[in-house]
Amino acid sequence: MTATFLLVLTLSAGPSAPYMMNQPHAEGAQAELTEAQSAGELQLALRDLWAGHIFWVRSYVLSSHYKDERGAGAAEAEVVKNARAIADATEPLYGGEAADQLFQLLAGHYGAIKDYMEAHYRGDEAGQGAASSTLTENADAIATFLASANPHLPKDAVLPLLVAHGGHHVQQINAIHGRDFTGEATIWEAMRTHMNTIADAMADAFVKQFPDKFAS
Repeated sequence: MTATFLLVLTLSAGPSAPYMMNQPHAEGAQAELTEAQSAGELQLALRDLWAGHIFWVRSYVLSSHYKDERGAGAAEAEVVKNARAIADATEPLYGGEAADQLFQLLAGHYGAIKDYMEAHYRGDEAGQGAASSTLTENADAIATFLASANPHLPKDAVLPLLVAHGGHHVQQINAIHGRDFTGEATIWEAMRTHMNTIADAMADAFVKQFPDKFAS
């Protein structure tokens, strides 16, 4: 029976965002290969991880909009835990150094989103523009990283997906701050569908690169 990349993730509480860039693997965190799992189960696991990303970022944006510091802090801690889990999910295939590098890139993604949100909430157009540029630069860095790790994730295919994802975050922040919750619901559905597209692309690429690690 072959091993798979589907992970059992048990995560302890993560630190707040100011410590995100230097967060080590969480105490008690596990990333273990299980036996004879399918490529389909890998796909579902990655979908769940990426859905967690947009869920907790949305929770942070909403809590910040309503000035709920306690709620924002809790949501931000979950954003960090989720980013660590996504990064650690690559470790069995690419090693700990690559997982840490991906975590740093995901931290940069969240940092740019947070900077945009804060600038938008205070009406700082220059700050919004700077954060948007950082978000695009970070998407380029993530696409470069993934392409270098896996030939089935070419940069010219991955980068547009990541840029569109960043755009969804920006649209969501704008809608929430403008109290356009009907519009935000539409954006959320687009985000959720798009996250599945990204997760599926990653799952397919992992299976193609490491076919011996997955049950058919």
